[in-house]
Amino acid sequence: NCHNKNHASRSSPQHSSRRSLKGAPPLCKSTLMFTFNNRQTIMAKRASYLRIVLAAASFILVGLLVYTNIHAIKRDSTRGNIDSKSPTRGARSSGLQRMLDQSKQSSLSRTATRIEGATVSMETEENINDDMLQLSTAEKMRVHDIETKVDGLRNALEELEKKFRSFGVGGDVKESEAIKLRSSPSNVARTSIKDEQMKRTKPRPHVNKEDLTGLNILLLYADDWTHHTLSSFHQTKPLNTILKTPILDALASEGIRFTHNCVTTSVCWVSRATLYTGQYLSRHKTKEPCCWNGMIKPKKKLDEPPENWKELSIYELLKENGYHVGHAGKWGVYMPFNKEIPFNVEEDGWHYRKIGKKMWHITEKNEADALRFLRERPKDQPFFLNVAFYATHAKDSDVRQYMPQESSMELYADDTIPMPPTATEEAWQKMPYFFNDKNEGRTRWHWRYDNHTKHQTMMKNYYRMATEVDSACGAILEELVSQGVLDNTVVIFTTDNGNFHAEHGLADKWYPHQESIRVPLIIRDPRMNSDLRNTTNDEFTLNIDLAPTILSAAGLPIPEKMMGRDIAQLYLSENTEWRTEFFYEHPTISSVSYIPSSEALVRKNYKYMYWPDYKYEQLFDLVNDPGELEDLFNSDDPKNLQVALEMKKRFEELRDIVRSDEIVTL
Repeated sequence: NCHNKNHASRSSPQHSSRRSLKGAPPLCKSTLMFTFNNRQTIMAKRASYLRIVLAAASFILVGLLVYTNIHAIKRDSTRGNIDSKSPTRGARSSGLQRMLDQSKQSSLSRTATRIEGATVSMETEENINDDMLQLSTAEKMRVHDIETKVDGLRNALEELEKKFRSFGVGGDVKESEAIKLRSSPSNVARTSIKDEQMKRTKPRPHVNKEDLTGLNILLLYADDWTHHTLSSFHQTKPLNTILKTPILDALASEGIRFTHNCVTTSVCWVSRATLYTGQYLSRHKTKEPCCWNGMIKPKKKLDEPPENWKELSIYELLKENGYHVGHAGKWGVYMPFNKEIPFNVEEDGWHYRKIGKKMWHITEKNEADALRFLRERPKDQPFFLNVAFYATHAKDSDVRQYMPQESSMELYADDTIPMPPTATEEAWQKMPYFFNDKNEGRTRWHWRYDNHTKHQTMMKNYYRMATEVDSACGAILEELVSQGVLDNTVVIFTTDNGNFHAEHGLADKWYPHQESIRVPLIIRDPRMNSDLRNTTNDEFTLNIDLAPTILSAAGLPIPEKMMGRDIAQLYLSENTEWRTEFFYEHPTISSVSYIPSSEALVRKNYKYMYWPDYKYEQLFDLVNDPGELEDLFNSDDPKNLQVALEMKKRFEELRDIVRSDEIVTL
């Protein structure tokens, strides 16, 4: 019966196909089962051989990596410390160089030790075990590199297995349990999300390679510095002659200090998102989830980025056009997608932390990571580096708030920090009626400034941390000098938002007052005419201008969705028309009693404030009342009434423009 035609239908289509091709008679059931079982046995053996070959290749490659890196560790150990005394290329007699020379000797010893440990980030710290603690810093660096390479090798082997699978197992034969291969659903999910993002994202503006400048760009980005946290500010307005920031003062002497630089939202994460995208909060819509989710930060990043991020992020744009991009320090935004940049070390939320066997201060770590980026960068590419210092941000969960380095404690020890003119009970009582002890600004005032002794302690430590950032900037600039690239580098110093130091009975930021929204900005640009160096500029520059300024310095076109302007036009072009006012916005955080929302129209002579949660309006004459104490909105003076009505109308116009989809440069 094996050759009966009635049995032909029991043969599989695959066997029928082979039979017709070969002209062989139909196979009987016993023959089919023998063939099927024999095929499974052959495939299982093939899979077994494949695993043996792959395992052997894996062990050989890992062995080679271990041997290579151990050899490198021994080689490095014979070299000693990194030489931080590299000679300066080209004699310089500028004020900046003199300050660098003066600060260099005091920072050489600490710089040499910091750079060794700079590769240990917060992520690797979580995985340090007892054995690693006995290794030197260089050895730990090599171990970390080995782990990274092994992870990459493992992924490559998985891909290789999948390729073998694609041609080693097929047809209608069920896959054997012995040769099931690993797969990663998360990788598939990420791929589909990325594909969807690519569909939504508009093409980049065309870049003419001949327009690229080749200029390096260094952004020194501090945290919580109000506009007068610079000793150079007090050279023109000597309100405070105690604070010392000599490096930044010298940087200003070789560039321009912008006296009316402001932020459009005074809080860390929103201001940083504005830095990266060149947009207002109402457009980039980046809100840190911790503050709109019961103060609980999600454990993982969101799957999908805001629509504009990939299109506008300066990191992406610079990297795509030949820049070696680096970030060292506080990222500050709970960014919903991973940054695919060559160098990224994020440090945030701490002042002291033990990493390996070394106790680090975060400013030391920021400096060390920046120096490592500069020393290891490819020399045939221009670079962009954001050194995002965490200082002078307080550690809010610690009663001490500000914790400088031990080496700085002698600074300001014998000084008395002056109280701000508006740090009075009278000023607090003049705040809107809904400001009370439930307000977070008032709560933090109690933490830091509610008596003279506490105010002195907090402000001295705040100043010490500012001076430490100044010193770190000196070490980074000195590295540029030693590499001979300072005069091909645009250097920008600024900060994310201002800070109340007891003014109006408040601490921290958020609100539209000058102490909160007005921040330092210094630009040193090789393209700058010499007669403009060591000058100030009083135009309204904003943090929405930073992204366009950085892209323009690289020679890249400014995406049309960015809302700011290229600040360089104020010193590279003549008779540049510039803004004379700007719109300010800040959302409610947690509740209207905790941090109420606020908005404003800001001019140099007047400021109109609006508190949306309470529909409360204010008007201040900044010329005659720079402390913003006397609210004129309900004044009977016809002049004040006219100003209030005109500013309210203009405020509503700008607010509507910002919150629309209109393509606009403000």
